[in-house]
Amino acid sequence: MKLKYILLTPILFAFISCSSLKNTENNSPVSSVENPFDNENSEAGTELTNDKIWYSGEFYGKSVRGVRSMNDGEHFTSMGNSIDGSVVVKYSYATYESVDTLFSFMDLADEDGGPIPIDEYQFSADETKVLIATEQEGIYRRSSKSYYYIYDLKTKKTTPLSDKKLGKQRLADFSPSGNLVAFVRENNLFYVNTETGKEYGITYDGKINEVINGGTDWVYEEEFGFHKGFQWNENGTKIAYWKFDESKVKEFHLDYYGTLYPEEYRFKYPKAGEDNSKISIHMYDVLGQISTPIEILNQTEENYIPRINWTKDPMKLSLTVLNRLQNKLQLMMVDFNITRAQKEFSYMAKPYYTETAKTYIDIHDNLRFFEDNNTYLWMSEKDGFNHIYLNTIDGKELQLTKGNWDVIEIQGVDEKNGLVYYLSSENGAIYQDLYVVKTDGTGKKNLSTRKGNNSTAFSKGMKYYINYHTDANTPSLISLHKANGEQLKILQDNKALVHRLTKYRLPGKEFFTVKTDSGQELNAWMIKPPNFDKNKEYPVFMTGYNGPGNNVVKDSWGGATMMWHHLLAKKGFLVVCVETRGTMFRGRDFKHSTYLQLGKYETEDLIGAAKYLGSLSYVDGDNIGIQGWSYGGYMAALCMTKGADYFKAGIAVAPVTNWRYYDNIYTERFMRTPQENANGYDENSPINHVSKLKGAFLLVHGGGDDNVHPQNTYEMVNALVKENKEFDMFVYPNRNHGIYGGKTRLHLFNKMTKFLEDNLMEN
Repeated sequence: MKLKYILLTPILFAFISCSSLKNTENNSPVSSVENPFDNENSEAGTELTNDKIWYSGEFYGKSVRGVRSMNDGEHFTSMGNSIDGSVVVKYSYATYESVDTLFSFMDLADEDGGPIPIDEYQFSADETKVLIATEQEGIYRRSSKSYYYIYDLKTKKTTPLSDKKLGKQRLADFSPSGNLVAFVRENNLFYVNTETGKEYGITYDGKINEVINGGTDWVYEEEFGFHKGFQWNENGTKIAYWKFDESKVKEFHLDYYGTLYPEEYRFKYPKAGEDNSKISIHMYDVLGQISTPIEILNQTEENYIPRINWTKDPMKLSLTVLNRLQNKLQLMMVDFNITRAQKEFSYMAKPYYTETAKTYIDIHDNLRFFEDNNTYLWMSEKDGFNHIYLNTIDGKELQLTKGNWDVIEIQGVDEKNGLVYYLSSENGAIYQDLYVVKTDGTGKKNLSTRKGNNSTAFSKGMKYYINYHTDANTPSLISLHKANGEQLKILQDNKALVHRLTKYRLPGKEFFTVKTDSGQELNAWMIKPPNFDKNKEYPVFMTGYNGPGNNVVKDSWGGATMMWHHLLAKKGFLVVCVETRGTMFRGRDFKHSTYLQLGKYETEDLIGAAKYLGSLSYVDGDNIGIQGWSYGGYMAALCMTKGADYFKAGIAVAPVTNWRYYDNIYTERFMRTPQENANGYDENSPINHVSKLKGAFLLVHGGGDDNVHPQNTYEMVNALVKENKEFDMFVYPNRNHGIYGGKTRLHLFNKMTKFLEDNLMEN
């Protein structure tokens, strides 16, 4: 359930717009930038409105997009905008000077000789050719299809990847040798020889809603976080790919309006306890032009295969195999060094690492193989916190990081110098910092120079990195560093946005902890109204997500959603967010405490937080409201029913209302199947507690939500009507889980703002 995320994550757009890189002499620290937040004298300032937040672009910032490190590790490219359109510019890491404009959309010529807008680009291994995606068309959260062109940087010639009449392509990818490009079209896998222009079919049985080759089905894309279902080996002689037989998976359908007769869209969606696609991994040999299936040694139960990874050896492929309960994970190796006589048989994957858990094991992208084809990095929560391990295929293990804190993600490996770079929450669950540690576990060092939320993009060779920093009161600050942490340049400081913010005189976000009756100490933040008076009583607006895999109480910029929270504060609300049990970066036990009972402890924690807030002298305890999106909408619905004595008004946007309606990979990870855990599903479904509803309740859903289906809201409505409970509801036809497009967000946030004012503000 991610917007990165894990699936039910609310789509909280930061509204950071993309711009071209520009040279600047400003290399001063962020403290030299104006502080847009004034806690000492937060007067009303310029009027803040939803129109400014959600439609005008007033709070758009600038970023650095399309960054690609070049092979030499001394240069990178970035895609920006010229006066006329998209350009790709080459920069020096060391000086941050523009070295060359490699090409622009005007250099690219389609079949009619017209320019080609650039949606994405990818260099060949030798950087002589570029793969251009254009006319990109979204499918689900991550997936899309495009027309692809190959642009030769030497000859300046543009060539279509394939015949446009055959349809758009997906996932096009250069082979390491650079002379082949593989892609997916209409659920089949193909490749093109760029030297001859000849196209080859690898599979032929692909069919919509039946068989997928080289891509993923809906639930793999959403819950395992990827949609490219094939990988080249190290020398471009083999392609490993997924085959999904989803013919037995039940269909879900959505109706789309705008024509005389609504269009029905059907897609395969396996709900909790229901059948999955049948998955198999195959290896295509380019030279022999033959595909061979891979078998799993001693496979006795249904498994997921959420990752495949070629090692540095082009003849060895690693598979990550996870049982359906998601509490047993095996890393398995396939060795293609077999004799020709054996090729009539399938290849066999054999385990080299096994991990089990009493609850579940998260899938990640932190498996990194070393050049010796024996050593690899792995990440695991098995000691109670998420840490990095240096293992060998022959069974040795060294824990590189230790402590009562979580590693978030490996950022890169400098094998030559024996260094591993990673993001960590060592300084607290609300922070994210860059660290480095030696491959013997010594020499750990924090490289981040600014407290808050840091993420990085390293150069090839690990000599430089670009750091993306925000904190609660600072929009995106992008800086260039040497690998030792030394800052070279500020690439983007968003001074213009910061300056615009100052006129609104916004109070800063304050972090604190809430201790509940059950003894839980929970991280939280609060935004107070301008000219806060501790002798007055203020209504409270609580917001959050509170589900596995996503934290919202963190020291980072909140974008447009944060600006809405400031608007509510300016209207006189205390705005509060509390991170409950089940959330990230406080260790395995805290995160896994909600296992088999999603919603139970999170609701108890939010009720406890409401009770705590109600005890404060400056809080109007009779006027506490709550709002959430997705998993947060689920929590809002539970708080308005199971917590009806503490919440006067609530808004549930795109909520799950019964986990039986949600997909099986996500739901069963935390709840097992409905057949095994019926009480866990039923006792924490807000549908089964509607009789307790007392306050004002607003349900909102997108009619085209392929993720959390509108069925959730409609079934909640049925239950509310059955109990003769008053409520409000609004459906946005054709809108997906994000509920956006045109003035949609403006309309939604106007509606929510008025609802909160009408129901929580004393007249």
